Amino acid sequence: MSNGMHRVVLVTGPSGAGRSTAINALEDFGFESIDNIPLSLVPRLIEGPDHRPRPMALGIDVRNRDFSAEGLIEVHRALSAMPGLSCDLLYLDCAPDVLSRRYSETRRRHPLAPDDSPAEGIARELALLEDVRSRADVLINTTDLTVHELRAEMEGWFGQATGQGMALSVHSFSYKRGLPQGLDMAFDCRFLRNPHWQPDLRPYTGLDLPVADYVAGDPRYEGLMERVLDLLLYVLPGCVEEGKAHFSVGFGCTGGQHRSVAVTEYIAAALAQEGWRVSIRHRELERRGLATGAARMAPNEGKAPQ
Repeated sequence: MSNGMHRVVLVTGPSGAGRSTAINALEDFGFESIDNIPLSLVPRLIEGPDHRPRPMALGIDVRNRDFSAEGLIEVHRALSAMPGLSCDLLYLDCAPDVLSRRYSETRRRHPLAPDDSPAEGIARELALLEDVRSRADVLINTTDLTVHELRAEMEGWFGQATGQGMALSVHSFSYKRGLPQGLDMAFDCRFLRNPHWQPDLRPYTGLDLPVADYVAGDPRYEGLMERVLDLLLYVLPGCVEEGKAHFSVGFGCTGGQHRSVAVTEYIAAALAQEGWRVSIRHRELERRGLATGAARMAPNEGKAPQ
């Protein structure tokens, strides 16, 4: 971290709530990640001679033989008291019925009830983790989150631990499904002409050049792009000065397939050209398997101005 503090994140939560996804996301953000580490090894790992200043993410699982809620709370307390170290306890939460559904979809046995129904194991695990949940520094409820949305939530909390400046994410979405979680600013693109009403363009998305060209052909498009870009370039440096780690801006249209996607691509590329580190998310395309990732980087991405 930029202030000289070494950061450690302890990642836990009920089985099926997304711990592995969170660990993978932290690794992508620059953390050194170790999953399913025994509690007894954590202090020795942090204090050992191979300790490095790179931030660390440690997955703590109830399946470990030495796991206990009291032990995890004590490790968190001990690490938090160490000079020069910042320790966060991240708890991935989820509703029991959703956890049961996820287990039924994967047909896996629950680690705390291998011979009983997953529901019984889930109930035992949630009871076991109750005190840990109440002590968490960061709690992310994954009940209604997709894998992509969880990753975006993780980026907002932990994406800057490697000292890379403020992260900027640009989203497209459909107003039919509401605003994405965590947006700092949103723009409505529904007044632009809609490719949906062009039979030859309807099957395509704003990632396709014919659709992007059609949207850009609206006489109001250029003025919108200029004004939005000017506003963002005015606001973003102030957010950096304020110490904000993540800024999220969204563009919505009716279906989240054409206009909002095309505008998101244009604005993200323009911001990247200005030197901002930009990630792109197309919520509706992701749900349909039409996007290439939850946080792909804009072309020519750079480091955000400091």
